[in-house]
Amino acid sequence: MLMLKVAFRNLFRQKRRTILTGLSMLVGFVLGAFFIGWADGSYNYIIKQFTSSRTGQIQIHAPGYLDTPSIYEYLSDPAGMGEEVKTLPGVRSWAERLYSAGLVSVGEKSAAARIIGIQPEREEQTTGFSNKILEGRFFNDEPAMEAVIGKGLAEVLKAGVGDQLVAVSQGADGSIANDAYRIVGIAELGDDMSNRSGFYLHIEDARELLVLENRAHEIAINIRNLNQLEEVKLQIENRLSERNVEVATWKEFARSFYIAMKADKQGMWISLLIVILVVAVGVLNTVLMSVLERRREYGVLKALGTRPRQIVKMVFSEVTLLALVAIIIGTGIGLLLNGQVASKGIRLPQAFEYGGMSIEVMKSELNLRSFLIPVVTVLISAWVVSIFPSIKAARTDPARSMRMF
Repeated sequence: MLMLKVAFRNLFRQKRRTILTGLSMLVGFVLGAFFIGWADGSYNYIIKQFTSSRTGQIQIHAPGYLDTPSIYEYLSDPAGMGEEVKTLPGVRSWAERLYSAGLVSVGEKSAAARIIGIQPEREEQTTGFSNKILEGRFFNDEPAMEAVIGKGLAEVLKAGVGDQLVAVSQGADGSIANDAYRIVGIAELGDDMSNRSGFYLHIEDARELLVLENRAHEIAINIRNLNQLEEVKLQIENRLSERNVEVATWKEFARSFYIAMKADKQGMWISLLIVILVVAVGVLNTVLMSVLERRREYGVLKALGTRPRQIVKMVFSEVTLLALVAIIIGTGIGLLLNGQVASKGIRLPQAFEYGGMSIEVMKSELNLRSFLIPVVTVLISAWVVSIFPSIKAARTDPARSMRMF
């Protein structure tokens, strides 16, 4: 307790030095909290936008479908499974989908296309598909031999809303599948490949074309809380344990996107390391200068019988007190800063593409780790850089130090 009181008194002996050291810790803490909150918020925002508007956070398939997609690897009762899953508390919405490939043509123009059958109401609840429509409209609830195509495919086919489109594919029974549809909408699907190949049908029209009555290849699921991803996946697997299906999260079926996100997130840790180094160098410089200026004081303390470990404890106490003050003030500033950016976000001067999406706003996130990690790093870095100055202070020779002044 005595050493703590002495350490507290010493902080006010050189106010300018104390303020500079405290400011370096404070700035380091605030930057660390902001970097982590910004990274977590930005990545979670991008993940949520990507999965909520396209893939869903969780998908259900027949075994082996993700490895080798095939028209024959289907789910036999997608509606029943979807209704079972919907009763789970973590599930927000679900949508069944059907996939195939084929050739589409408008007049003399033709192109390869990816046939995607969707149930309009459920797809709208899950991905907000109507927001992607650039021209025309989304499907009606009932099948009416209508089609929505990507804007790139529309350009290749020289097609517009109201044109008739002929699709040719292969049915699940081995027959040649072909039919004509009226284009009711042209959509922006988020990336070049999807725009150039996306050909959407009402799922009942797609089932009739491909001879896949009451079947689907995929159930896409959106969950209420992205942080509960693995927990909800486990709940779905338990609920559907008697059915022969595979449940996968976005980290598995959108693996390339997941890898890109992980690589980008590592940049945050590099930024945080730079901040820690800056703080550590500032603290080391100040504490070392303090020790050199107070060698006479340490000499007197040792002459009076103060033990070396008590001097080490005093130096560490000074640094710890200063770090705690910086952390308390920094937490308040960090909460205000991260809270503001989390609620309103920062609109970028120019949108950029990431994972096929156009990102215009970046947001932060208020979470425990964005403050806990800076607390630990500021304290540890302060303690580590105090080791050398404290040992130097403890080894002060009383007679020699008092002769120097």
